[in-house]
Amino acid sequence: MPDIFTLENKIKQIIDELKGICQTNGLANQASEEVVITSVFLYKFLNDKFMANLKVFADEIGISYEEVLKNENAEMDAFYDTYSQNVAFTYDETIEYLINKVSYNEFYKLFDDALEKISNHTKNEVFSVETADGTRKPLFTRITENVEVSKRNNFAKNIFGIISQEKFDFGDAFKENFDFYSTIFEYLIKDYNVASGVYAEYFTPQAISAIIAKILVNMTPVEDKLYEIYDPSAGSGSLVLHLANALGKGSFGDKAQVYTQDISGKSSRFLRINMLLNGLTNSLNNIIEGDTLDIPAHYNVPHDPSSGVKRFDYITSNPPFKMDFSSTRDGIEQKWAESEERDGIRRFFAGIPKIPNAKKESMSIYLCFIQHILWSLKEDGKAAIVVPTGFITAQSGIEKTIRQTIVEKKWLKGVISMPSNIFANTGTNVSVLFIDKSNAAGDIMLIDASKLGRKVKDGKNQKTVLDEKEVKLIEDTFIHQDVIDDFSVKVSYESITEKNYSFSAGQYFEVKIEYIELSEEDFNRRMAAYAERLDKLFKEGEKLEESIKERLGELKYED
Repeated sequence: MPDIFTLENKIKQIIDELKGICQTNGLANQASEEVVITSVFLYKFLNDKFMANLKVFADEIGISYEEVLKNENAEMDAFYDTYSQNVAFTYDETIEYLINKVSYNEFYKLFDDALEKISNHTKNEVFSVETADGTRKPLFTRITENVEVSKRNNFAKNIFGIISQEKFDFGDAFKENFDFYSTIFEYLIKDYNVASGVYAEYFTPQAISAIIAKILVNMTPVEDKLYEIYDPSAGSGSLVLHLANALGKGSFGDKAQVYTQDISGKSSRFLRINMLLNGLTNSLNNIIEGDTLDIPAHYNVPHDPSSGVKRFDYITSNPPFKMDFSSTRDGIEQKWAESEERDGIRRFFAGIPKIPNAKKESMSIYLCFIQHILWSLKEDGKAAIVVPTGFITAQSGIEKTIRQTIVEKKWLKGVISMPSNIFANTGTNVSVLFIDKSNAAGDIMLIDASKLGRKVKDGKNQKTVLDEKEVKLIEDTFIHQDVIDDFSVKVSYESITEKNYSFSAGQYFEVKIEYIELSEEDFNRRMAAYAERLDKLFKEGEKLEESIKERLGELKYED
């Protein structure tokens, strides 16, 4: 089996070649390019995974995989029972079949038909993405329709030249771990991960996601049970998938049942791919595309709003910081003004940002997400929220009210202030707010990690990268509650109240004054040196004064 490095390079080569085909067909930098690239990549991945598992199953029952696949006999049902996470294929939908039809004059129709049939297969309904109104977006669309009719056949043939089994088979990669696939996924979407659409789609750096996940699962011992975890602004899913991976597996399988929502269709597609890559197919039904603030779409009974909005064991989120949501702002306020109280708070207990007369795009939408998260946590739930660092010290407004409530309710677990430019596409300094509704004892860690990391170029931007030792330092310091000079401090709810609810570590660091013992001789010598220096400066000042006067005297009036 090839090593991980070789596998990774081969997969990245496929992605690059697919992008090259899109460019030559006029799709570069268009929305359709992202759809084509991700669809073909996903089709290749799912096909290879299906075939690899089918061959293992066929060997176990003593029948050739071709016989099982082509005849679609009873053994296929047994196969799907054994490999329930597999997308269902028929023989004429596989790369193995289609590669032999490439010479056909209208091959592109066979390709599009195959993608459409996969999407419409009854066993594959779970792999679609649900919208807030209950409709579902299929796994694939007819991707060659993104290019001109005259180009479609060559377009489809060139794609198959890249993804053919003879070139590369994903089968060798399936036994690799999450870290492997997270790297591949980040590479897959790197050119499409820009702030666009309605919500700013910031891709949370892997290091930040890993730190958050590690700290969350170490707040209290993880039991052998199913945990419901949630991200209300999931983006491409880095945070919630790292958390699911950190929770691990129990005696019954995955310990995490994942729930997400995001208003962006692009983000929802990325998240679906990310979950498929990481084998979290049991949670695919819980991906919802829609406006979380207006209509949170996860209920105690699925699709039944009367059963109440669902609460979760863990919530992790990197919500958009600023955005124009003026069109929905008043409706949200009216709709949720009389929401049920949970743990003594309503859904938007601190208020919703007003609509400014100018710069509507500067509305602090993240403040709504923080409140929604606090309201959506179970009584002993835990959360991690990426916030602009200005939130942790703001002395008025919604920000202060939220912090005060967190302290008074005794829900704060800690805050980590991250280095600047930790996100390459935003210059906003960020901190991570950790919530633990069971932290009544008040063991609160505040960490100032702003001085860590090294600066690297990321395209046109500069970002800060944390190395493994720095990541471990942050994790261990928080988990073990280590106090380190000018880096971390352990505080109480009382001390935070005295500091006007500031969550900034720097305001709690001990101020140290260094005293130096001087003899009379040393003291006199230092004073003489200071006097000599002052005399010199005074003389230089006199010379400068005279020079200025001379220049002024040389000035003459001119008509």
